[in-house]
Amino acid sequence: MMIPAAGSPDSSAPVWHTLTLATTAQKLQTDPDRGLTAQQVAQRQQEYGPNELIATSGRSRWQVLLDQFTNIMLLMLIAVAAVSAALALEEGEFPKDALAILLIVGLNGGLGYLQESRAEKALAALKKLASPTVRVERDGLWQEIPAGKLVPGDRVLLEAGVQIPADGRLAEAVNLQVREAALTGEAVSVVKQADCVLPADTELGERRNMAFMGTEVVQGRGILLVTSTGMRTELGKVATLLQSVESEPTPLQRRMSQLGNVLVFGSLALVVVVVVVGLLQAGTMAPFTSLLETSLSMAVAVVPEGLPAVITVTLAIGTQRMVRRHALIRRLPAVETLGSVTTICSDKTGTLTENKMVVTDIVTASRHYYVTGTGYIPQGSFYCTGEPVDLQRAPDLLAVLRATVFCNDALLQANIQPARVRNPRSGVSSSPPSWSILGDPTEAALLVAAAKANLHKASLQEQCPRVQELPFSSERKRMSVVIQESNSYRVYVKGSPELVLERCDRIQNAEGWHWLSEKARQDILDTNNQMAAQGTRVLGVATLDLEGIPSNLEEVEQNLIWLGLVGMHDAPRPEAREAVARCHEAGIRTLMITGDHQLTAVAIARDLGIIGPEDRAVDGRTLSRLSADELLQTVQTVNVYARVAPEHKLRIVQALQKQHQFVAMTGDGVNDAPALRQADIGIAMGITGTDVSKEASDMVLLDDNFATIVAAIEEGRVVYSNIRRFVKYILGSNIGEVLTVAAAPILGLEDVPLSPLQILWMNLVTDGLPALALALEPAEPGVMQRAPFNPKESIFARGLGAYMVRIGVVFAITTITMMLIVENSIPHWRTMVFTTLCVAQMGHAVSVRSNKKLIIETNPLSNPYLFWAVLATLLLQFALLYVPFLRSFFGTEELTRSELWICIGFSTLVMVWVELEKLYSRWRKGSQPPPSEPAATT
Repeated sequence: MMIPAAGSPDSSAPVWHTLTLATTAQKLQTDPDRGLTAQQVAQRQQEYGPNELIATSGRSRWQVLLDQFTNIMLLMLIAVAAVSAALALEEGEFPKDALAILLIVGLNGGLGYLQESRAEKALAALKKLASPTVRVERDGLWQEIPAGKLVPGDRVLLEAGVQIPADGRLAEAVNLQVREAALTGEAVSVVKQADCVLPADTELGERRNMAFMGTEVVQGRGILLVTSTGMRTELGKVATLLQSVESEPTPLQRRMSQLGNVLVFGSLALVVVVVVVGLLQAGTMAPFTSLLETSLSMAVAVVPEGLPAVITVTLAIGTQRMVRRHALIRRLPAVETLGSVTTICSDKTGTLTENKMVVTDIVTASRHYYVTGTGYIPQGSFYCTGEPVDLQRAPDLLAVLRATVFCNDALLQANIQPARVRNPRSGVSSSPPSWSILGDPTEAALLVAAAKANLHKASLQEQCPRVQELPFSSERKRMSVVIQESNSYRVYVKGSPELVLERCDRIQNAEGWHWLSEKARQDILDTNNQMAAQGTRVLGVATLDLEGIPSNLEEVEQNLIWLGLVGMHDAPRPEAREAVARCHEAGIRTLMITGDHQLTAVAIARDLGIIGPEDRAVDGRTLSRLSADELLQTVQTVNVYARVAPEHKLRIVQALQKQHQFVAMTGDGVNDAPALRQADIGIAMGITGTDVSKEASDMVLLDDNFATIVAAIEEGRVVYSNIRRFVKYILGSNIGEVLTVAAAPILGLEDVPLSPLQILWMNLVTDGLPALALALEPAEPGVMQRAPFNPKESIFARGLGAYMVRIGVVFAITTITMMLIVENSIPHWRTMVFTTLCVAQMGHAVSVRSNKKLIIETNPLSNPYLFWAVLATLLLQFALLYVPFLRSFFGTEELTRSELWICIGFSTLVMVWVELEKLYSRWRKGSQPPPSEPAATT
């Protein structure tokens, strides 16, 4: 046999769609009339294995949990907790510092575990596409077996409603139509044909003589010769691609890792300096135990213990805001990652367009009519030369519309909604009906257009019942029906304009019919070509009076009367054009990657502004011939890709990433899952998307709307700006704490000014509540009028690192100065140091809201949460001073009023410094304060 075993690639495997049916059966070594024998089945089941998708092993839940504690900052805290516990037990004290540190470590590890422990379900969703049971012919007998027991060479019966269980060559196809949206992404059903042979480079969506695992039979019947099972199917190839994509850390994760490394190694270097200086100080050398305690406090101070929790809550808040804008975030880090997107690769159907065919043009011998309206809503008008059409004076238009209603198998239904609004006069008013379709989207569009002229299928068919029909087929490319009008009969034909026109010798206009001249025939073909070049789908319509019911309907499809052309297209979403323009303004490139025809894709892309008049598109065949280097060059200039296969989408995303682009990829089908996983942000469709695409994605569009992506990117930019804002706030304070603690032994002080427990309080509560409030800052003006920041930029980029060090030094100088003044005169100077740092952080939180505007220029109503966070934190801090059991637990002492005012006075200096920096920056740049911030909205 020439079929490769499952799981082992074989370039010599037959290209099945290029073979005749007889050759296919010969290569499969199967009887075309009786199927496989029991002996052949047993042998092949052993050779090829079960017809299943196989999962590769991933990390266990325990491994995911343990991986959380490999973070360098958590490892340092664990070490600090161990040393602290040993010192406390040696002195006979309860190790409360160590327990508090371990509690924080556990909480941070748990947060990380919750984010990563979601079991990957994409492959499980793929498996759901497999049919559970199938009818197969073996030894000349039809029998029902589990789909997992199929082998290459089996003959499988296909009927309407059946999910195809394996890939195969069609042996029979009777009016067979298959919905292949799961693989190709295109909703229009594919008409299958058994007796054709196709070129080797035929795209997946055009292989009419093949059927594929996971697709669905919607009409007709057929027999499938199984050629591939399990992981060798097209669905299996998608599963292989899906599992081969490795998850990369998000920009936020990379930045936090970098931050941890800098903080840990920086603090360790400072600990070494402090210990060495302390040991070398003659006469005032602190005991080694005291230096060790100082080192522990410094280690605790340098780690922003509350930062992971604040980031997690911030991202969670961002997800809630995005849900209100119809974007569901499936992985928290994706919230911030969206703000880094530089390129969006969007599907066409349903995302940039409405995924609803709409009739836009009707061309008769007399006039060119334009049709208004959107979607499957029978509301709109007909225009000609810019004026509304009087339907009573347009018999040629009505003739075309009647033909499209009679020659139609779809249904348009009004779904009346329950009353929702009370009318003060009549009592109750019902909501307007929503409309749904049953059947082919193209035929539904024709019904909607006719309904706009008050021509409804139910009433027309009641007056003129259908008595005979000849359905559409890929060979005929047309559909014909015979209806009864009183005592006469009439045939209506619709289909390919060229083929229908071939059978016409007359043409009808507003006055009646006349003979079809060669010039008129050529004019019709020219009009058809012009409409098709614009991405419009065109149908031709014709009719003929009959004397009676024909014995052979195909024979009377001659000498027809041409009625006209009907043009329709999947209209772009009204908001998509503005969304694409916003992307361009924000420095974000938009690409269209679709399985649709190239002409259609180009027309829609030009309409939306994705490409210009001279820009070119690339199709799947061209992509297949491009080398890796050629593709790298292509993705720099080409913005439209048509007739693409799953591997093409994956290659495009990978090529863009090699060009240092940060890619968001949209998709709804199984074919999109590998590219969704590979992209920096995978975006699945919530309405039309398959479970597979949703499980492989980071975000789900609840309305399948491209504009929602742009809104989500805006939210992502706001979240990233706010993360930088509170990182600046938290780490500026932490550096001040570290320097204050480090200064004590260097200055000859025997006591450590801050205990690990007090530092934990500052890092969690004093830092945490204001940081959460800063995460709720509204968007800055112009957030979508700038290019995206480099996704690979450091967390310290654009002056953030210098600011944190500078403000940390100001914190330290202010606190150390106060410490040196009161250390000899006030016994509880350590509590004053603790209080000064905590109150100074509140002033810093208020000032850090804006990089440019002074506090007095900032609208407090734009973020009222900060006011309440600062007030609550101050009250909690004072509780540590004046509530006895809290004083005992945290090792603080009660301060007098004058001592408290000293702390507040020194604390204010930090806020004054930050405000002076803003004034200096404004003076240096000669800039004016930006406009006032808008009031907060809820």
